Formats: sequence, C-alpha cells, structure tokens
Amino acid sequence: MPNENIEITEITEVTRRKLFDSIALSKIWWAGRLEEPDFLARIYDLESLASTDTRFGNAAADIWQHRVNNPADWENDWVFTDARFGLQRGDDQIILRFLAEMLHPLVRADESEVAALLTSFNDALTRDGYELFPADWISGHAVYGWRRRDTFHGVTPELKLQERTLLTEPAVLEEHLTRIRRGLASDPPAAISSSKNLLESLFRIILDRSQVEYGARDDIPQLYRKVATLLELSAESVPENARASQTSQQILRTLVTTVSSLAELRNELGIDHGKLTRSAALARHARLALNSTVSVAEFVLDTWQSRVDSGRLTTMK
Repeated sequence: MPNENIEITEITEVTRRKLFDSIALSKIWWAGRLEEPDFLARIYDLESLASTDTRFGNAAADIWQHRVNNPADWENDWVFTDARFGLQRGDDQIILRFLAEMLHPLVRADESEVAALLTSFNDALTRDGYELFPADWISGHAVYGWRRRDTFHGVTPELKLQERTLLTEPAVLEEHLTRIRRGLASDPPAAISSSKNLLESLFRIILDRSQVEYGARDDIPQLYRKVATLLELSAESVPENARASQTSQQILRTLVTTVSSLAELRNELGIDHGKLTRSAALARHARLALNSTVSVAEFVLDTWQSRVDSGRLTTMK
C-alpha cells in the first residue's frame, strides 16, 4: 500500500464527477442495505470527525440526525460533496475504499447490482490507471480491493468489429466482446469461455461466408486448421518469405491453442459442468485469453480482407 503520509490524487475531478453521476443515475443506494452512518463507519472514524450541526459533538451523531432521524434534511448524494469525507478531492485511496465498500457483500446482496456497478466504476477508473478487482472471498461472494493497472494491460483491447466490412452481421461477436469486458474482473471464468466462443464464432463466420464445410462438433483447433488452409496462412502469411510464413503460422497456432487450453480448463477454472467449488480463475487468466483472442482475430480478419481484396478469395453476401 502507498505511504499513508503521502497523498496520491491521480483520480481526477472529472473521473470523480463521472463516478458520482453514474451512482446517482443508477438509482442504486450508495449505502446499500446499511444505514448511512453504519456504512461510513466501515471507512471513517466518525467519532473523530467534526459535526456540521452545533447541537452534536461529532459526525456520527450529525449524520444520524440528518439522514436517519430526518432523512429529508440532506440530499441523497450529500456524502460526495461533504469535505469531511474527501471523496471530491481527497487521496485516491479514500474514494477507492468507498467504491469497494459499495460492492461488499454485507452492503449489497444483489449480484446483478454489484456487476453493473463494478463495470461502471472500472470504465471510469481505467482512464486514471486504477481498477477494482476481487481481492478476497466470503462465503462465495467477492470482496473487492483496488490496484494500479499494470502498464502492459493498457486499455481493454478493441477489435472495432463495426469497421470490418466483411462482417455483415457482427452482432454475435460484439456480444462475446461485451461479456468478456464485463467479466474480466468480476467473472474471469465467464470471460475465458467467451474468448473461446468469440474465436469459434469468427472461424465459423469465415468458413460459412466462403462456403467451406465443417463439422457441427468441430472444436477451435479443427476450425482454425480449416481457416488457415482457406486463407493460405502456412504458405503465405508473410509474402515472399516461406520461413517467416511458417513462423507466423506457428505463433498463431500457439495463440489459438492458448485460448482453447484455457477454455478446456473449465473443469478447474471455469463455470461449467456443475462445479461444487469456486473457480480458481483470476483476472490475469482472463486477460491472457482476451489478449490472445484479439491477436488471432485481428490477424485472421486482416488476412481475410487481403485475400478478398486481391481477388484470391470470394465470399457469399
């Protein structure tokens, strides 16, 4: 953890405002199932904070009077602008702790609410280099912490499927991408499965559009071999350099195998087959699957486009 004597404020006011607005617009109560003084006491020593009401000696009594005894006294989002709590301009750890506590299973029982808030929070925090992630578990429920995003993670890779003119119906691939993004931190096993599904769908789309037959039960390696043959990846993925083409094909096969192998680990890491124990899959496994998937998909899509543009391959409308 950073030195507590050094204030770190890399989360900008713009990001903070976006976070506060998203909470307000979601209509989800920031204190969840708890009374507001009880929620805040999980983060702050309310007995040591000053009261804004001269009738009371500290923030604990102040908040109880104006938000429990007389809840209409203050606006519902009062805490975000109250300088005592440092959410608007305080140390990064303060707002990160506040957001993490909003997701705590004691505070919020509805997992769909937790998933929606987590996605919203991480979408905003990623711009300033942070993310919330499952740091621990209680009775099968995630307890969230925060961390700096590793530099090599960067922003979630984008395939920009809508820009691919050969993909006349990219919706199914977009759905897979959406599931992956949502699950990277909150549900890594689901993100891994969706990575595999995205590649399977892409390979089937290319083969269908090229009128190449394949088996209904063909797995990723089998589908990839048919796509590689169709696109002549072994022979000419690097024009006029047979050795480089072979090396390129070997790299692609390795990436495809990586995604397939991660997906096959669902018996250990995943969510299928009626597992009785919690999955051991972590966000880093999901990122490995996603990054491999994006690398393969981009190369295959680019090569497919090149073959069609050159007239060496035709596709059905």
